[in-house]
Amino acid sequence: MSRIHQLHTYSKHLEDSYFKLLEKSNSYRFIDETISDFAAYKAMRILEKLNKLNYLQR
Repeated sequence: MSRIHQLHTYSKHLEDSYFKLLEKSNSYRFIDETISDFAAYKAMRILEKLNKLNYLQR
């Protein structure tokens, strides 16, 4: 498997995780703030990784 394909696969995995965590954060916003904040924090960390990958793929 080439490096470009690996980067693309990894970025797709990160995007899926990011959107799942954002959805979880939004759904728990009024039910449990702790879960919502933790999911938003994890999503923010994943977004940082995605930004690094996007920079490398240029």
